[in-house]
Amino acid sequence: MAYIFLDESGDLGFKSDKRNSTYFIISVISCEDKKKLEKAVKKVHRSLRKKGIRLSAGILHCYKEKPATRRKMLRLLAESKISIMTICLNKKRVYTNLQEEKHELYNYVVNILLDRIMTKQLVISSGRISLIASKRETNKFLNENFSSYLSVQVERNHKVKLEILVRTPAAEKSLQAADFVSWAIFKKYEKNDDSYYRIIKDLIIEENMLFGPNTTKP
Repeated sequence: MAYIFLDESGDLGFKSDKRNSTYFIISVISCEDKKKLEKAVKKVHRSLRKKGIRLSAGILHCYKEKPATRRKMLRLLAESKISIMTICLNKKRVYTNLQEEKHELYNYVVNILLDRIMTKQLVISSGRISLIASKRETNKFLNENFSSYLSVQVERNHKVKLEILVRTPAAEKSLQAADFVSWAIFKKYEKNDDSYYRIIKDLIIEENMLFGPNTTKP
């Protein structure tokens, strides 16, 4: 069994004001055993409870946590046998027609990322391969469209049957780990701060800029 956990950081707003980010990051964690990810999340939860810190809805949100908590989680992940792949979308270079179709743009970017994952054989399994994406839409139709579009593309282009699940971070704890990874990479691009990124840098198999020059590890 192989797992791919997907999360994003930033937003897909295109207004030229401070409310919208300059970059949009989609990252994945791949692994064969998700127990280590779950243990890392639980360990951070326990350490916060011991300090009397309550989490919002019982979930770790990287952007809300203190620097010490962020570093603790990322260091635990750095010790795990996981691989990371990410795409950074430079929103200033996105074509106008795509700006108006945000759901299609998101699906398009995730499909490119999945294509790179399959081409590089980031996940190899004789059994099932599950992509578990963090739920970002409440609209059932949009979630179904996301799942069906990607599964069809992967099977057509790579002859791989991919199980796609949309889950909340509360239901799938490993997504909380993916949130920390995505945020750390986002911080590097959006704020020019790579202090968190450096903790997980060696786990990153590929990192590409979409609609802009490629970055590291092509």
